[in-house]
Amino acid sequence: MDVLWDRGEPVAVRDVVRALADRDLAYTTVMTVLNRLTKKGFVRREAGEGRAWYYAPVASREQYVARLMLDALSLTGDRETALAHFAQSMTAPEAEALSQALDER
Repeated sequence: MDVLWDRGEPVAVRDVVRALADRDLAYTTVMTVLNRLTKKGFVRREAGEGRAWYYAPVASREQYVARLMLDALSLTGDRETALAHFAQSMTAPEAEALSQALDER
């Protein structure tokens, strides 16, 4: 996902393999993971030139992380307390950013 987010445009499997060259992953392994991410709705696939498929994230990294945070929050029986603990752990700039986001809501 990091490769897709960092590119900012649809990417072919071969480009993902190149970006992950230090991990020594097989082309078919990367293709399988991208296809699974597509089926799970994290990635969209579009036809490219020839037989190549291009992949792009459905949501931004920030949107994905926000979804993870909401999923984690749903694991508690006391959302208010969990939110209070989260808020107390924030830095002043983070709290200000959250306050501004809530004001805009």
